[in-house]
Amino acid sequence: MPDDALFHRTQLPRPDVTAEEAAAILESFYDLRGDIKELGSQQDRNYRIDTGSARYVLKICRVDYATVELEAQNAAMRHLAAKPDSPRVPQPIPASNGEDILFLAVGGDEYQVRLLSYLDGEPLTRRKYLAEPAVAALGAMTARIAVNLADFTHPGLDRDLQWDLRRAGPVALHLLQAVTDQQARDRIAKVMVAAVRRIQPLGDSLRIQPIHHDVTDDNVVSQPDASGRPIVDGVIDFGDIVNGWLVADLAVTCAALLHHADGDPFFILPAVKAYHAVNPLTETELKVLWPLIVARACILIASTEQQLAIDPDNEYVIGNAAHEREIFEVATSVPLTLMEHAIFEAVGLQTPAPETSSLGLLLPGVSPDAIRLLELDLFSPHLAQDNWSRPGIELKLLESAARETGIAVTRYGEYRLSETIPNSASEPQTYALHMDICLPAGFQAAAPFAGRVERYGERTVLAGETVRLHLLGLDCLHEAGMSLTEGEPLGTVEGSSGHFGLLRIQLATEAGLVPPFFARPSHASAWSRLSPSPSRLLGVDCDAPQPKSAEILERRESHFARPQKNYYTRPPQIERGWKQHMFDVTGRTYLDMVNNVATVGHGHPRLAEAVYQQWSMLNTNSRFHYEVVAAFSERLARLAPDNLDTVFLVNSGSEANDLALRLAWAASGARNMLCLLEGYHGWTVGSDAVSTSIADNPQALTTRPDWVHPVMAPNTYRGPYRGPDSAADYVAAVRPTLDALDAKGEKLGGFICETVYGNAGGIALPPGYLQEIYAEVRRRGGICIADEVQVGYGRLGHYFWGFDQQGVVPDIITIAKGMGAGHPLGAVITSRAIADALEKEGYFFSSAGGSPVSCVVGMTVLDIMTDEELQENARDTGDYLKARLEALGQRFPIVGAVHGMGLYLGLEFVRDRQTLQPATEETAAICDRLLALGVIMQPTGDHLNVLKIKPPLCLTRESADFFADCLARVLEEGW
Repeated sequence: MPDDALFHRTQLPRPDVTAEEAAAILESFYDLRGDIKELGSQQDRNYRIDTGSARYVLKICRVDYATVELEAQNAAMRHLAAKPDSPRVPQPIPASNGEDILFLAVGGDEYQVRLLSYLDGEPLTRRKYLAEPAVAALGAMTARIAVNLADFTHPGLDRDLQWDLRRAGPVALHLLQAVTDQQARDRIAKVMVAAVRRIQPLGDSLRIQPIHHDVTDDNVVSQPDASGRPIVDGVIDFGDIVNGWLVADLAVTCAALLHHADGDPFFILPAVKAYHAVNPLTETELKVLWPLIVARACILIASTEQQLAIDPDNEYVIGNAAHEREIFEVATSVPLTLMEHAIFEAVGLQTPAPETSSLGLLLPGVSPDAIRLLELDLFSPHLAQDNWSRPGIELKLLESAARETGIAVTRYGEYRLSETIPNSASEPQTYALHMDICLPAGFQAAAPFAGRVERYGERTVLAGETVRLHLLGLDCLHEAGMSLTEGEPLGTVEGSSGHFGLLRIQLATEAGLVPPFFARPSHASAWSRLSPSPSRLLGVDCDAPQPKSAEILERRESHFARPQKNYYTRPPQIERGWKQHMFDVTGRTYLDMVNNVATVGHGHPRLAEAVYQQWSMLNTNSRFHYEVVAAFSERLARLAPDNLDTVFLVNSGSEANDLALRLAWAASGARNMLCLLEGYHGWTVGSDAVSTSIADNPQALTTRPDWVHPVMAPNTYRGPYRGPDSAADYVAAVRPTLDALDAKGEKLGGFICETVYGNAGGIALPPGYLQEIYAEVRRRGGICIADEVQVGYGRLGHYFWGFDQQGVVPDIITIAKGMGAGHPLGAVITSRAIADALEKEGYFFSSAGGSPVSCVVGMTVLDIMTDEELQENARDTGDYLKARLEALGQRFPIVGAVHGMGLYLGLEFVRDRQTLQPATEETAAICDRLLALGVIMQPTGDHLNVLKIKPPLCLTRESADFFADCLARVLEEGW
């Protein structure tokens, strides 16, 4: 077909056929009746009919399109349907006369009409977010279609098509005539020319075969996986099938993904990797993939402008216009070569490393031994507390280091903590692609290689044959355009005499490229190919060592026992914390919303100093005589009700609950213990015996010893009795167990439970429940144990102890976790009489529980909680956060309930608010998405469908808003 015919087709509006006329066609020629709905299309007119028993799509196109092309589409669908591993595809439905294609006149115009089966499923177009498995599945499906079309032949495949990327250049130039904005038109044309220059020299080496050429988010259908994520399993609209470049098929798919990418072009890489695994591409094809994606973006935006000029009421085109503009912006946001490196790396190949070994010295007067390297990463001793967040801290530390030796240098390839951004949903640019040198002003620099002087704004650039040196802070001796030989004077370091100056140096491998000074960690490897290390210019290795997170995880899995699980399948390597934030080795900041161990916040200086001071003097065990164990025990006793005045100090909550059981047995003379279903109390033999959570131990309900008697959990949200007035029913549910013990003449040792249902997400016990249960237990001589390990110690905000909410006083209180703020520390508080009962069985000893350091930790935590009003903050910030979370329940049906108070909250996800079917898989996926947005969150509860919200008590309102905003984003965009 000549170009003028092709360009004529690009100017055609959609067929002018109404829904009523489509219904008449369906009834007259296919004997179908039902509900009619128009479907979107750029140049065809499509209607879906629902007959009640089946659904079909009526496709109407102009006669300007060759019939043989429509026949090729039908044949391709039948070809793929015959392949057992193909995705779902529509099938042509013959008309009543047996023909696949009808030629009909409507309103005086001739059209070609076909009927196809309709594929149920959700397109991906309106999904703002696609998880990595969904992206990979789309790439893999594109590859599978290409593989299965490789042996397909049809004369209708040899066609001239505006979307054929082999013709992208001339088609774009034609379409751009419709773009009225001169600046926009020039920009698109410039981008297209640059892409075509990359493609054309390699075009003859690209494989040609039948390709679908439109496997996009709009032309696929998906089914939800177990977590609710859409996974593609079908493809529609074969209107662009053609004999074309194989790699162009993937380019079209990847371009469509860019409007889901949140501005990150690297988002496509899982699709590329998955495609390559199914249908390997050649190195030449990989080289042109990104330029083809850019070309596709140009065609899309130009075609949209042209089609709107022809058909301004086309809602399909209008609806996609914003997406296509976003695709163009993302596609043009990075250099073409950067994505080439990223694509090669994604499929396990490496592009050649930049050659820098021949570079000479930039500062020949500097001895390498005089250079002081300044660390600014996570492990830097110079970044203490939160000074990393202070403006200008890098230069201040650099100048301070320079005063010691005369010259100080920052490291290339370092993930700088000083560049992190707390409460940010985006990965910060922390990877240094440059080096800063602090040295005396006026210091002379020489050309480290032969080159030409250029100016890019404030940058002086020495352009060599294979590399460019970018300099900031240099008073260059030469005008732009001057050529220099290696070793020739280049300039002097700017600044006043007698003071230090700052020289920033950076390499670039491409002409005209101005690299950023910092890159995102996920982009760092690719950027380091375009902006390699300038260390050789100083004659000393100034490169930061790279993290070995995968290797460390492998070492952990090799030697750290597997039952000791870590959060996440691909966990970030966390090595530092400050207040409510944690930092990984790439400088990413995470909001810690799950760490109830870090009560006073991470890295508290008072706590660190107190531990240092005590450890430098004495740390031993509690059988020695020292003051702090008495002071701490006394202080804990003052926090408890009056009759609980005796303290045991232990190492953990498990040990505390285990000891509490032994005390109950000793004091009561009986062994039978009541506990609640869905509860968790620890991992020692005793504390595990009374733990019934099937999330922690799937065999919990069938492996309890005979002295453990689990009773119905008073879960007022999910249990058989619901609401605040359910206490009497839940108490009644306990009595049969008590009656059975009474009938056998067996005594009751006691009852243990969390005073707020922490393991179920902070569900409050129904008012009056513990009063009734405690009374029943005590009537039988049993001991009442309040497990406050997770929920007590000020975390509830409104109450210091959870049992205060119930208006009861237990016989034994167990605490741990937060009381040590990360140090192994727990306690049991009870009466003197109960404590003394244990002496009948011998003395008790815990090596580290009452050590001087442990006691100082406990005292300091309480001091900080008081001085910084952390319980009050838990109340106020917790109430604010709970209100924000409850508001999400008004918008998103998956939010079943918000439990808890203060900073012990639980957000329960359900698939149905009536049946309360747990959204277990969705909760896990939501936690993964939150991690990607910079929030650490984990599920809890027997069904693992509750977000366990228990951050450090120093959580700020700003961070609470960040968490709520991120969660709202996940629920709105998907996971």
